[in-house]
Amino acid sequence: MTERTVVISPAPTANGDLHLGHLAGPFLAADVHTRYLRATGRTAYFGTGFQDTSTFVVTTAARRGVTPAALVERSAGQIASSLGAVGIDVDGFTGDDERFTKWVADFWGRVHSAGKLELKTMSFLYSPKTGRFLVDGFATGGCPHCLADGCAGLCETCGNPVAAADLIDPRSTLEPGDPVEPREAQVLVLPMERYRERLREYFDVHATAMRPHMAQALREMLSRPLPDYPVTYPISWGIPAPFPEVPGQVINPNAEPAPWSMHASALSAERWGEVPGTDDALWLPDAGTKVVYFLGFDNTFPFAVAMMAVLLAHGDQYALPVEFVTNEFYLLDHDKFSTSRGHVVRAADLAAEMPRDLVRFYLAATSPENQCTNFSRPDMAKVTRSWLAGPWNRVAAKAGRWTGRGPLPVSERSRGAAARIVDRFAASYELECFSLVRAAQTLTEQIARLDRWDVAPDEAGDFCHEAEVVLRCAAPILIDLAAALPDTAIRRDGPSTITPVRLPGLDGGVA
Repeated sequence: MTERTVVISPAPTANGDLHLGHLAGPFLAADVHTRYLRATGRTAYFGTGFQDTSTFVVTTAARRGVTPAALVERSAGQIASSLGAVGIDVDGFTGDDERFTKWVADFWGRVHSAGKLELKTMSFLYSPKTGRFLVDGFATGGCPHCLADGCAGLCETCGNPVAAADLIDPRSTLEPGDPVEPREAQVLVLPMERYRERLREYFDVHATAMRPHMAQALREMLSRPLPDYPVTYPISWGIPAPFPEVPGQVINPNAEPAPWSMHASALSAERWGEVPGTDDALWLPDAGTKVVYFLGFDNTFPFAVAMMAVLLAHGDQYALPVEFVTNEFYLLDHDKFSTSRGHVVRAADLAAEMPRDLVRFYLAATSPENQCTNFSRPDMAKVTRSWLAGPWNRVAAKAGRWTGRGPLPVSERSRGAAARIVDRFAASYELECFSLVRAAQTLTEQIARLDRWDVAPDEAGDFCHEAEVVLRCAAPILIDLAAALPDTAIRRDGPSTITPVRLPGLDGGVA
C-alpha cells in the first residue's frame, strides 16, 4: 500500500490576483511542508486551484464592469502566475471544467440518494427590486455572533457561518440603498446536528496540534446545536443542483470543499504518475493517504465542520483529514489587504524586484500563524539584508576558500552537530508543531553561528559540512539558493569526508 500525504490549501476565489496576504498564509506553508516531506523521503502531493462558483465573482465583476466569465478567465491565469512567481509548486491545480462539475454533482447525488439530505423551508434575504435572493457575497451586515461587519456566508472575524437573513442591518452588496426583506424558499440541507457528537469526539483526539484560535472556534461551534447547512441555493450562479425537488437551484459554493478536495488530490497524484481511477480513490480508508490542510482561519467552518460532517454522512466510506493548520490575517502597513482600495502588494511584482528566496524568507519570518502580522517594504529590506543575505554571503565566501578541495575530513563532533541541526529544523517543519516563523528563526540562528566561526584550516571540512547541512534544511524555504547543491535530501547521518561545492550568494546582502 502506498503511503502518501496529500497537502491541500483551499482554492482562492477567482475574482482577482493573489496578493501577499494570500501567500503569507496557507500557500507558502503548504509548499514548504510538501517540500520538506519529499526531502525526508516521503511521498507528498500538493493541491489547490481557483474557485469560480463563489458569489464574490459576480459582485467583483459587477464593480469592475466585466462579465463574471471574463473575470474568472483573467483571475485564474493571475493566480497560477503569482503562485509560480514565488515558487509555490502546485501539483494539482483545479479549475472549472466538466470533470470537476460532474464530480460535484455525482458526489452530492450519492448523499441525496442515501437519504441524508432533507428538503427544508429556510429564510433568505431577498431584493424585491431585482427579484433575487441575496446569499453570501450578495449581502452585507453585522455578524450575529461577534457583531463584526462583513458579508453573509462566513464571518471572517469569528469563523461562524452566517445566513444572510440573520445579518444585523442587512443590505445588498451591489445596491446598498435598495430595500431588502426576508423571504422563504425550499432548499436541500444537510442536518448537521446529526453529526455534532461524532465531530466533537474526532476533534478531541485530533486537535492536539491545532492552533489556539481554531481550537477555540471549534469548541464554541460544537458546544451548541449546529444549524442545518444549505446544500443548494435559490440563485443562478454556481454548479446546477441535479435534484428534482429544487429546480433551477445551484450547489452552495461552501458545500464544495469535500468533492473539491478529492478532485485536487486526484489531479495532484496524476501529475506524479499515479492514476487513482476515481476522484475519491485516495480518500478511501485503505488507500494509505494522510490528508492535511493549510488554510486561513475563516475557512474553519466549511472545511473542518461542514466538510467533515459530509464525510461522516457517507458512513465509513472515507478516511477523515488528520490535521488542519490555520493562519490569521497578514496586514499591509497595519491594514487589511484590499484589492478594491488598491491597498495591495502583488506577489509577482515583489518577486520581480528582488530574489524570490528573500520574499519567501520574509513571508516565513512574518507568517501570521497565531495573530495578525504586518508587511512593510522598509522592514523587509532591513530584515532580509541583516538576518539572511548579509551573514549568508559571508558564510558562502568563507566556504568558497575550499570549494573543490578535498576530500576534507568531517569530525564526529560535526556529524553530531549536523544531526542536531536537522532535528531543530524538523521541530518546525513536522506537523506536530509546524511553524514557518520558527523555521526562519532557526535558519538565522544557524547562519549567525556559522558567520561567527573563525575557521581554522583543520576545521574546513566541518565548517563546509555544517554550512551545506544548514542549506539543505533551509531548502524548503530557500528554493533557488539550495538548487546549487547536488543533493537536497535532509538526513541525520553525515559523511566522514566532504568535497565542498560552491555556495552561491544572495543579491541584496551586504558582505
